[in-house]
Amino acid sequence: MADKLIIVESPAKANTIKKFLGGNTKVVASMGHIRDLPKSKLGVDVENNFEPEYINIRGKGDLIKSLKKEAANAKQVYLATDPDREGEAIAWHLAYILGIPEDSVCRVTFNEITKETVQESIKHPRKINMNVTDAQQARRVLDRIVGYKISPLLWKKVKRGLSAGRVQSVAVKLIADREDEIEKFIPEEYWNIYAILLDEKSKTTFEAHFYGKDDKKLEIHSKEELDVILKGVKKAKYIVKDIKKSEKKRTPAPPFTTSTMQQEASRKLGFTLKKTMSVAQGLYEGVKVQEKGFVGLITYMRTDSTRISEEARAAAKKHIIGEYGEKYYENRYYKTKKDAQDAHEGIRPTYVELEPDKIKDSLTPDQYKLYKLIYNRFIASQMSAAVYDTVAVDIKANEYNFKANGQTLKFAGFMTLYVESDDQKQETKKSKKVEVDTTLPELTINQEVKEQKIDAKQSFTEPPPRYTEASLVKALEEKGIGRPSTYSPTITTILERRYIEKEQKQLRPTELGKIVNKLLVENFGDVVNVQFTAKIEEEFDDVAEGKQQWKNVINEFYGPFKVTLDKVEKELEHVKLEYEVSDVPCEKCGRMMVIKYGKYGKFLACPGYPECRNAKPIYETIDVPCPVCGSKVQVRKTRRRRNYYICENNPKSCNYISWDKPKVGEKWDPTQNTNVGETKKTTRKRKTTKKKSTTKAKTTKKKK
Repeated sequence: MADKLIIVESPAKANTIKKFLGGNTKVVASMGHIRDLPKSKLGVDVENNFEPEYINIRGKGDLIKSLKKEAANAKQVYLATDPDREGEAIAWHLAYILGIPEDSVCRVTFNEITKETVQESIKHPRKINMNVTDAQQARRVLDRIVGYKISPLLWKKVKRGLSAGRVQSVAVKLIADREDEIEKFIPEEYWNIYAILLDEKSKTTFEAHFYGKDDKKLEIHSKEELDVILKGVKKAKYIVKDIKKSEKKRTPAPPFTTSTMQQEASRKLGFTLKKTMSVAQGLYEGVKVQEKGFVGLITYMRTDSTRISEEARAAAKKHIIGEYGEKYYENRYYKTKKDAQDAHEGIRPTYVELEPDKIKDSLTPDQYKLYKLIYNRFIASQMSAAVYDTVAVDIKANEYNFKANGQTLKFAGFMTLYVESDDQKQETKKSKKVEVDTTLPELTINQEVKEQKIDAKQSFTEPPPRYTEASLVKALEEKGIGRPSTYSPTITTILERRYIEKEQKQLRPTELGKIVNKLLVENFGDVVNVQFTAKIEEEFDDVAEGKQQWKNVINEFYGPFKVTLDKVEKELEHVKLEYEVSDVPCEKCGRMMVIKYGKYGKFLACPGYPECRNAKPIYETIDVPCPVCGSKVQVRKTRRRRNYYICENNPKSCNYISWDKPKVGEKWDPTQNTNVGETKKTTRKRKTTKKKSTTKAKTTKKKK
């Protein structure tokens, strides 16, 4: 019989914790949730005060039996699931399954999986927090009602297989609204004037840009306006009227929250949100590090707090002073935003001495990249500000004003280690510029500088950019939609449902997404209303803090929702989907084929279905012509998802096929290039032969 049984969510976490606990202690994994609402029906009794009908998750019967047996054989059971609302709910469900009373002192949490934290947490268990559990129940039940009530309506009126969701529908609306802005955007002309000026004392040229007239800012919107200004400064003397020198400081960014980590990993590493969370989960649960064994390398990765512990602050101070010197350290505290759940720290390394490059061999390439990002961001957050010397010069040319700005980096501070990325380089006209050194010559007031050249550049205002995963997360967070744990699954879901598609990191709505969004906006305004959805999130927070009953939140929502649902079901007519027409004729009936979406992406289908069932895949093509016949080259994938390149006319009139991407002007010699088809056959034969010989060897061994 075990003295202690500790139940966590994942085997990786169990393996790490086992190493820290001596004595007769057993650590097992629940593999996530073990009870949930049934998939086959609503699972919420709307007539009986929204009582949820939880069932054991299919396929977990043997695991539940095993957990019950282990619990029966233990003197004390501790539920150590993740330290968030989802983890609290899993602990509550486990307590129910194992017959542990609700008021039992059985709950332990780890903000970081280190030996010290695990051992200390086990000494101080607590009761399951029912307020936090109820906040999770409120979200789960409300999302189930929205999804299971609206989705069948979409199947009936639009197309089978569609779904609606409280947060996902708002995310689709944001992307669709942005696309509308882009389509309706009318570019406006504007001009910039740049003067190249010479300081005769130092023989140095520098650039000044046009500012305005008579010390007032003036924008140039036409060629006519430009010509007036150029005429006004022709042969003018450029006189320095004012010089302002100052010092500018740039402070470091705070430690990561979930959303800022997702954004920065997307911008700097090119990671999707799903990948970021998966890699971070592994770093939190534990990695085998040389001389340390299994250890969690980062604190809990689902948090919207930037707070850090005093121990971590002291460790950062020691590291910075030792590595960079006293002047690089500054004790910094960061304000957590008003509506943040401050139960956890910001995301930081658990051991500052485990520098990324020292443990690189213990990590996968992706783990190393993300760990280094988290590590450097945390250390930089406790470093001194970067200091710039700046100079701003006002120059007069007749009644017109020009300005020249210069700056030099005086002290790098935190920028020695880490600089935060912008959301996107051209996200808005007001986006931050990269801070580079621009030196101006030593000028004096009333000094004349000579015009060397004057340039004018015509530009047009640009529409707002499409969202990327990073900027969508930022928008959702700023508007109070969802919580750190919901961003990744939300974006994954709407991509999988084909409501949006990704083009070179940019998110845009599909035709299907536009239709579903329009239907929801016109008929279920509250469900896709940003302010309403944010208000619901605040009410979930109130439930978690014990300020409100969770069933009251559901009841307040359900009344008006049910009235709308009944009305839409009666009045909404069938919505016909308009498919994008391609330029490819159907070989069987001559109709122009349309683009549809299937399990594996886009494909061409005849619009004459069901009379004509012709369909064929859409292949990606490259911008290099076939080296043999000059036709288009398609990119295809083997069963193992490896790319190969093939002429669109293969095998009809061209035999080009290659593992290597063709180059412009390159001649193809089939005798020097491995044929894809042959390679596959050869590999298959080799595998079969190997299998046979192994079997034969086993038989011989048995006889002996």
